[in-house]
Amino acid sequence: MSPARKPSLARKPLYAPRGVVATSQPLAASTGLEVLRRGGNAVDAAVATAITLTVVQPGSTGIGGDLFAIVWDGTALHGLNASGRSPASLTLDRVRAAGAERMPTRGWLPVTVPGAPAGWRDLHARFGALPFADLFADAVTYAADGFPVSPMVARHWQQSVDLHATLPGAEFDEWAKVFTVDGRAPGPGGRFANPDAARTLRLIAESNADDFYHGGIAAAIAAHAAATGGLLSAADLAGHANTWVDPIATTYRGYDVWELPPNGQGIAVLLALAILDGMDVSSATPEQARHWQVEAMKLAFADAHAYVADPDLAPAPVRDLLSPAYADRRRAMIGETAAEPPPGDPSRGGTVYLCAADADGMMVSLIQSNYMGFGSHVVVPGYGFGLQNRGTGFSLDPDHPNVAAGGKRPFHTIIPGFLTRSGRPVGPFGVMGGHMQPQGHLQVIMSTVDAGLDPQAALDAPRWYWHAGRTLSVEPDMGEEAIEALRRRGHDVHVEESANYGYGQAIWRRSDGGYVAGSEPRADGCAVGY
Repeated sequence: MSPARKPSLARKPLYAPRGVVATSQPLAASTGLEVLRRGGNAVDAAVATAITLTVVQPGSTGIGGDLFAIVWDGTALHGLNASGRSPASLTLDRVRAAGAERMPTRGWLPVTVPGAPAGWRDLHARFGALPFADLFADAVTYAADGFPVSPMVARHWQQSVDLHATLPGAEFDEWAKVFTVDGRAPGPGGRFANPDAARTLRLIAESNADDFYHGGIAAAIAAHAAATGGLLSAADLAGHANTWVDPIATTYRGYDVWELPPNGQGIAVLLALAILDGMDVSSATPEQARHWQVEAMKLAFADAHAYVADPDLAPAPVRDLLSPAYADRRRAMIGETAAEPPPGDPSRGGTVYLCAADADGMMVSLIQSNYMGFGSHVVVPGYGFGLQNRGTGFSLDPDHPNVAAGGKRPFHTIIPGFLTRSGRPVGPFGVMGGHMQPQGHLQVIMSTVDAGLDPQAALDAPRWYWHAGRTLSVEPDMGEEAIEALRRRGHDVHVEESANYGYGQAIWRRSDGGYVAGSEPRADGCAVGY
């Protein structure tokens, strides 16, 4: 189990008697807290926070992105898959005709229908207490009047500006007009406004998201696609519908760990934990336990990349994959040295994760994303938002269940998590960051369950990140002794500071009815409560 960072460097856990919001940007966390104070519930707070994040952390999330959520309503868990489908006219031949050997990461080809606006509406319609339009107030104000950009957001924004300079084509022209200031990214503390986004958010609020899929916003998206070579049409947008799903789970040391079913990669978390549940982690040396974690995660990724696809068109064998017999077979494949499983095809993402809890015990785990830093870099003129590039998750293998095709949800990296014990809620958790997300979920859960760490200490703990083969990245705080132990087991360890380790949040319910929460020390955000 990963040791916590030195106390002098670590954040302290937040204890709150009534409610908590935790996310990666402080202004957005404050928005959610204010909603709780005004009498909103955890869903109201989560939705308001998610909407505000599209303005104050626009590289990671946006109006044109997707959303997944798990809600504990006080008695049961509910899952929402608010991910969009590819344009109906997308075909494998069209992608290959563009000269691509894999799905492109920018431009129109990887653009899918945004599910987030409908996700805000659907969550609110089922669980919300305050008027829907009230949840947009802070986001609209920050977009219209401007806000000071936080440090980590500024850093990643500059990286996107540098990338944008390499993208030719008319479809990219609007991005620099909206998301740069005189051609540059806003620096830390620099004020940034996006009045076009303020207008778009007002339209979504006033129309209950209908304008996005059937009205003026939809028409503008379709017109921009038609004018600049995109496939997304008015019919694609009008046909969008989100899906309520039953979360799936595995048992780990007496706890139930919950994820959403495919098309997300949450099943990789459950596969790895099912393997590790049959190993005596408590009596293993720290380096042996960490080695087992890495090897279990490799096997889980191999399965996720082989089977996860749109469940409506190519359902994964979830029950078989999560069966005890299958976990036994996979566990037997873990040896004492690093293995090289078949590689996946991961990409680093751009995502925000948030969680919220209220005084009545409702809790929300929500993740929302553009993907890969401002998504496709295609911005709708006059509306101030870009479109996601989730189609990058499609395969170009014609025999793969996740092969690129029209009207299809791609493999998705973003996953919310939830922890229960004996049918009672422990709380929501998540770690964003592309391929890191299942690895982050695994490490936070094991730090919580096996090491007994509070949520802040579990998030503070040094992380490892596996990409492919035997290469393993670790944070410097892991310590030389632990690093050398991994190398002796055949891991090609690279010690580095990186954004690859992801950004997480967690809220655990206490036996006294209050909460204890943690927020990612590698990001700008915080946990706030009352």
